[in-house]
Amino acid sequence: MAATEAPESFAPEIPAETKTVKALTLQSLKRTFDVFVSNYGQPTPLDESSQLLKAAIKFRDEYSAVSHLVAPAAGPKPTAAPPPSAAAGAAAGPSASRAAAGAAAAAGPDASRPESRSSLAKLIDQIPAAPPAAAGKAAATSAQQQLVLYQPPGAVAGGAEAAAAQQRAVAAVLSDKGGNSSAAVSRRLASKWPRPVWHAPWKMYRVISGHLGWVRCVAVDPGNEWFATGSADRTIKIWDLASGQLKLTLTGHIEQVTGVAISSRHPYMFSCGLDKMVKCWDLEQNKVIRSYHGHLSGVYCIAQHPSLDVIMTGGRDSVVRVWDMRTAVQAMVLSGHDQTVCSLLGQAPDPQVISGSHDSTIRLWDLRKGKASCVLTHHKKSIRALALHPHEFAFASASAENIKKWALPEGDFLHNMLSQQRAIINSMAINADGVVATGGDNGSLWWWDWRSGHCFQQDETVVQPGSLESEATLYDMTFDMSGSRLITAEGDKTVKMWREVEDASPGTHPGLPFRPPKDIKRF
Repeated sequence: MAATEAPESFAPEIPAETKTVKALTLQSLKRTFDVFVSNYGQPTPLDESSQLLKAAIKFRDEYSAVSHLVAPAAGPKPTAAPPPSAAAGAAAGPSASRAAAGAAAAAGPDASRPESRSSLAKLIDQIPAAPPAAAGKAAATSAQQQLVLYQPPGAVAGGAEAAAAQQRAVAAVLSDKGGNSSAAVSRRLASKWPRPVWHAPWKMYRVISGHLGWVRCVAVDPGNEWFATGSADRTIKIWDLASGQLKLTLTGHIEQVTGVAISSRHPYMFSCGLDKMVKCWDLEQNKVIRSYHGHLSGVYCIAQHPSLDVIMTGGRDSVVRVWDMRTAVQAMVLSGHDQTVCSLLGQAPDPQVISGSHDSTIRLWDLRKGKASCVLTHHKKSIRALALHPHEFAFASASAENIKKWALPEGDFLHNMLSQQRAIINSMAINADGVVATGGDNGSLWWWDWRSGHCFQQDETVVQPGSLESEATLYDMTFDMSGSRLITAEGDKTVKMWREVEDASPGTHPGLPFRPPKDIKRF
């Protein structure tokens, strides 16, 4: 028969140095349980000063802003002063009762008993008043937050009848809101959409023919003397901006030229095409001096950094490649897009590169880290056009479903344009006067006000004789350096130039009516 174990209380005392860590832990845990088991689960009792401080803080934080709304009715002063608690209740009205209820809820579960309620009321009555300076400041703040009600024309401002009518109106509002004073005083402002600034209408004044294929890209000289166009006929042509005369034809690409960029700090021009090539042209010798090899497929867009000697290109291989301008070395590869990169922007401050892709995302790249600092996924379809604002730190993106405005550097969404062009938008440009021009693949050319997003003019390009109606496509567009002329590269093998109508006024050309949005959507 096995010997029974001795109870724990009669177990022989083991020296502490010979006990294991587990035994010491269990012994300490048992002693702690024996000490605190009597009041386990009970809240720590608070003294009267702690309850007073808690009630005062809760009353001032939650009810000081609305305690001034309901004042005692005008009438003869009472002969005998009411007790302090009654006076406080009459002065504060329902706000004080709600404050007492809130403070009672904060005091704990025992505050619902009658004796607890009476003691809590005494505590609220003992809440000290604010200092004179603080009281004056609180009065000024309350005066600024007062609810302004409509008074009938016959009411005399400052009279007893007007005060009584205003008090009854406030009481009615509070009763309609179910006694919720926060709903009564919450400021509900109507949606104030900015009204558009009037812009003169634009008209076409020149058609330039000379290319034998679709005109895919256009860029203006920083000196505002000439502009360059790239075409599907594999040539780049230089045109005089003032007269529209052809000055030079450059050959070197063996496929369509899809992008042209002109440097403002060097006598260089950069071009890219579907032949996977990126070329640097010396405008003093009118020939190619460098070629940038590395793209695995056609290159669709090109941009240059305004202060660094680097250029950025994007294409069908779904990456943005950064090239050293002088050594033709590929500095970095910005990978992250899933489909073709078809639009690029370059700027000096961060983010230094902005790319739009057929995967419906916009990525903001930081060249110092070599990775994307932000990914914008608001669009639902391909982003084929991006445009920077000349003065504001913002940009716009165009897709087949909408045109969106973004604030930099974080890429915060501002709002959508108020109309929908209902076309695949291939090109977009913004000038310093806040005029946004967008061109679609169906020949539609719309003009927008940047600030309000209002479309003030809708136009359509006319294809030239001998071209198909399906070739009424605007592949690219840009404003000149002054912002007074718009140059469009189109699918009917022509380049068209637009300018504002002379002697136009709001009376003669009011434009399309402005309808502020009613159901504003987030995206």
